[in-house]
Amino acid sequence: MKKIIDIITLVAKEAFFACGYEKSYAKVSISNRPDLCEYQCNGAMAAAKVNKLPPIVIAGKVVEELQENQIFEEVQAIMPGFINMKLKGDFISNYLNEMSADKNLSVESAKESKTIIVDYGGANIAKPLHVGHLRSAIIGECVKRMGKRIGHNMIGDVHLGDWGLQMGLVIAELKNRQPGLVYFDETFDGEYPLEPPFAIRDLEDIYPMASARSKVDTEYKEEAMEITFLLQKGNRGYLALWNHILNVSIADLKRNYDRLDVFFELWKKESDAEPYIPEMVKYFKENGFARMDDGALVVDIKEDSDTKEIPPCIILKSDGASLYTTTDLATIVERMKLFHPDEIIYMTDKRQELHFEQVFRCARKTKIVEENTKLKFLGFGTMNGKDGKPFKTREGGVMRLESLLNQIYEHMLEKISGGHSTSEEEAKSTAEVVALAALKYGDLSNQASKDYIFDVEKFTSSEGNTGPYILYTIVRINSILKKYTELVDAKETGEINVPSGETEKVLMLELIRYNAVIENAFEELAPHRLCSYIYDIANAFNRFYGHTKILSEEDKTKQAGWIALLVLTKRIIEDCIDILGFTSPERM
Repeated sequence: MKKIIDIITLVAKEAFFACGYEKSYAKVSISNRPDLCEYQCNGAMAAAKVNKLPPIVIAGKVVEELQENQIFEEVQAIMPGFINMKLKGDFISNYLNEMSADKNLSVESAKESKTIIVDYGGANIAKPLHVGHLRSAIIGECVKRMGKRIGHNMIGDVHLGDWGLQMGLVIAELKNRQPGLVYFDETFDGEYPLEPPFAIRDLEDIYPMASARSKVDTEYKEEAMEITFLLQKGNRGYLALWNHILNVSIADLKRNYDRLDVFFELWKKESDAEPYIPEMVKYFKENGFARMDDGALVVDIKEDSDTKEIPPCIILKSDGASLYTTTDLATIVERMKLFHPDEIIYMTDKRQELHFEQVFRCARKTKIVEENTKLKFLGFGTMNGKDGKPFKTREGGVMRLESLLNQIYEHMLEKISGGHSTSEEEAKSTAEVVALAALKYGDLSNQASKDYIFDVEKFTSSEGNTGPYILYTIVRINSILKKYTELVDAKETGEINVPSGETEKVLMLELIRYNAVIENAFEELAPHRLCSYIYDIANAFNRFYGHTKILSEEDKTKQAGWIALLVLTKRIIEDCIDILGFTSPERM
């Protein structure tokens, strides 16, 4: 279906043209003064400069043309030259009935379906997920779902960190604790054990200890660096341990991501890019893209238009070791070979912006990425505590993601259990659903690039711009629909009627924007716009509900029309929360 804004704009263009003005002036937007009108056009201002006429004269002529069109209830020219528009109720209700009949709720598939890789997750092997991984997972999953909703082939890649110094540190500490393990016997040539010599809880203890020791023990760090080097060169025993670490870690990561309702099409790792590095380096050298600088291999990426210093992109260190930059570039090589994506979107902390600027420039300069493939970076802010600093445990350490999920779940469970009589099983099930909605909505409702305060009381509140408030709206609609079916023997939902009141029309005006909201939110990679939209719908519905006696209405045609409006409202909100990555409970 055509977007409402496009329909109105087309009508406005024809009116401007009929009056002898360029169609390009007919830019229509939602009114920023809903008390005065529903849509507005300020094109007469721009047209006045070219045509040397007062804006109000041009606006008046255009309004005369627009008044002939049947979609408008009222069109006015307002000083100094604004064009204010209100839509007819039957035009709105007809549009909504078309939406209701459309299984896609008016959302059109992209004219050209693209293959888009979303690089999010970014967890490190041998380390538990912590709160720093939350935003990447939640925002990335939502961006992926938005793209799928409008018909793109979206491929989510967790891109695990498994090939750096942390591997050497873990193996070094294992060697320190259990030197007799067969993996450290250079003379061993048999089959290594199938079962790992550690569990996930051991790894969670080993890495922090090894990392801390490496900061004060130079010899220990050098040993870890040597192990990392030998691992990357194919040391048999270290590779066997590395595979054990991978298997144990990934099983735990999947459990935690599952709890977040975050899923990846690809479980690729930094090490998967390793085979592409030698050929890539050779290509850079042979084609004159790379040069030696103090023993390191670098690619110059500065441009004449730069207003700040952009350092060269280091491909190999002086000892021949690769860096994150190297594996990120090799990963692009791999992705182009395997998927030929139209876009690659990277989701990380905004403090990595310079790193990705270097990677993107290097990829473009060396032509390892196809010319038409877009490389995008969505840098997000930090989740902070009430003190405005990055969220920590009470002891001051980085909080594990699992602990955060448990904290918000326990808080929600306490609220639900104290609210009304319910079984323990239902309370726990509901708390799990609502807690996830509270957490995800609390994050996604903020602009991704900005920091925000994690406030468990605010996030779990059933009032205000929160996940529970959105869910309460769905639950309220479900309750009305259930009571209606008990009162009326209606096998099919009726049609949405022409609005008979202001609050009803306001709700309808929110619903007709859905296809435009989805499209714009994805184009801007802005989940917060989707949150803002359903919050507006929830507010509009609750005002309508407060002014309308739906179940006691004696006019059955009017009542059936309201029920049809509620069904559509519910469908749209539920479609939105599915994209945001959570669901609603049966009751709260």
